[in-house]
Amino acid sequence: MKRLIELFKNEEKRIILFLVISALSLIISFFHIGNLRIDVAWLAIILCGVPIVKGAFEGLVKEFDIKADVLVALALVASVLIGEIFAAGEVAFIMTLGALLEERTVAKARAGIEKLVHLTPHTARIIRNGVEKIIPAEQVQIGDMLRVLAGETITVDGVIVSGQTSINQSVMTGESLPVDKAAGDEVSSGTVNQFGTFDMKATKVGEDSSLQRMIRLVESADASKAKIVGMADRWATWIVVIALVSAIGTWFVTGEIIRSVTILVVFCPCALVLATPTAIMAGIGNATKYGILVREGDALERLAKVTRIAFDKTGTLTYGKPTVVAVESLNSNISSEKLLKLTVSAELRSEHPLGQAIVSHFRTLSNTTLEEPEEFVMIAGRGVKAVISGNSIFAGNKELLVENSVVMSQDLLDKVTGYSNEGCTIIYIAINGCEAGFVALSDTLRKESADVIKKIKALNVKSVLLTGDNPQAASHIAKSVGIASFYSECLPEDKMCAIEQYQIKNELVCMVGDGINDAPALKKAYVGIAMGGIGSDIAIDAADIALISDDIKCIPHLLSLSQKTMSTIKLNLTLSLILNFVAIVLAMTGILNPILGALVHNVGSVVVVLNSAMLLNFKSK
Repeated sequence: MKRLIELFKNEEKRIILFLVISALSLIISFFHIGNLRIDVAWLAIILCGVPIVKGAFEGLVKEFDIKADVLVALALVASVLIGEIFAAGEVAFIMTLGALLEERTVAKARAGIEKLVHLTPHTARIIRNGVEKIIPAEQVQIGDMLRVLAGETITVDGVIVSGQTSINQSVMTGESLPVDKAAGDEVSSGTVNQFGTFDMKATKVGEDSSLQRMIRLVESADASKAKIVGMADRWATWIVVIALVSAIGTWFVTGEIIRSVTILVVFCPCALVLATPTAIMAGIGNATKYGILVREGDALERLAKVTRIAFDKTGTLTYGKPTVVAVESLNSNISSEKLLKLTVSAELRSEHPLGQAIVSHFRTLSNTTLEEPEEFVMIAGRGVKAVISGNSIFAGNKELLVENSVVMSQDLLDKVTGYSNEGCTIIYIAINGCEAGFVALSDTLRKESADVIKKIKALNVKSVLLTGDNPQAASHIAKSVGIASFYSECLPEDKMCAIEQYQIKNELVCMVGDGINDAPALKKAYVGIAMGGIGSDIAIDAADIALISDDIKCIPHLLSLSQKTMSTIKLNLTLSLILNFVAIVLAMTGILNPILGALVHNVGSVVVVLNSAMLLNFKSK
């Protein structure tokens, strides 16, 4: 009994149970199994038909909303009144089955707002009258002094008063590399302090903080995205009017009410209701083969209409991991190979992602045993200092060398400028107080990025780059992959605004991203596609489609598939309408009775399902 109660609490399972019982009742009724005196087709009418009639009546009376259910309800009631119980049960069964398919296909929106909320720190380490105290985050006020330890998430927006550190800002900018910060620099809530301890002054708290603003952006973007209405409901008013006029006209001319009821039965939009969900389900099945998870049922329908795709850079067009792209020595006595080896030894104990990337790069090139540093100091927000074989080595940013009185030549500055303009991060190297060279690291492009952009262009869809990089780096990346338009130095709201500007111009935009910072843009876009392999859970929850294989090579196929799905839906609708109108003519002439009419018009449903099934094996050119 307990399991039965739980079953009835689950709406989807309850409908499936009703469908199974209804199907059995129709089979028994049709073949007169067991010589039953009571027509068990009434089970199908009660279980499947009553909810349809109830929903149609409520929608018509309360909201004057004429949907396809209104015509179905009329056919059901009319069939029952003239004693055509089997026809009524069959129509109720087919329509309920179509509604279930549609419900399963058009999934509920799965916003990642709850996970964003979990990122918000619940406490803050506040300093008042020289005493450090932990208080609830909501009690922090503007002007309060806060202390943030290594590894802690920053509670509110503010300005660093003392201390140096590196901040992981990926939650806000999407960039994988931490940013060095010192006194006077701004920090945002939700970002993470990588190293060291610093004191900060709160400037924006509560609902005004960066993380809370992003949560509101996701909520507002989701609310503003219109949901596509089913094709049958879109045309329902005209279908109902035509059906009623035809039925009443036939009754008036012939005087035979059974012909009118048959018209209502054959006019029931069973095939029309199945036309869209069956095609979309087949399209989703095809997409799954390519490692694509379609999370919103109408996403393929929307994707077919997009005119522009907006790409995030880090983790989307690039791999999202820093790699060494150049090692240059400015000391004639030290080769680039030796400079790299000394740098790697200095970075062996570093916890910084850049230092770890340099060590990983060396180990892919050589199995040489590395020399352990005799001394090692990690300087938060600057770099490292180490002693290797008696040599004092500094490896870090420009400020590290300046603060230790290392003179940088114009030759060094000129060379690093070229790499910086291409979006590289520079690690400056000094040995025994003199400049020695530098290591350039970059988030490398995916090999397939340029080819993907080219194929998307061939499908008459434009591309745009949205990145947190500086203008020079953004321009370099855009040119490298063949994207004509780009937006640089983008925060979450900037990406969202860029998409909104395009959509104001009636350009339907698809957003492709992977980070938490992309969530508002993914929600705002007409279609959102998240990188499922490396993407954050929040980005995936905000998107309509997730690339489980973490491979953008499938995006051109996805676009082609969406277009093919829409053409299949249109063909389904055309076939079902043609068959319906032919059946109406036959019903008017008295050739079809309600039972034969129900069977004939359901041939359209079979044709629609078979045509949709062909999408399962679709391959883009």
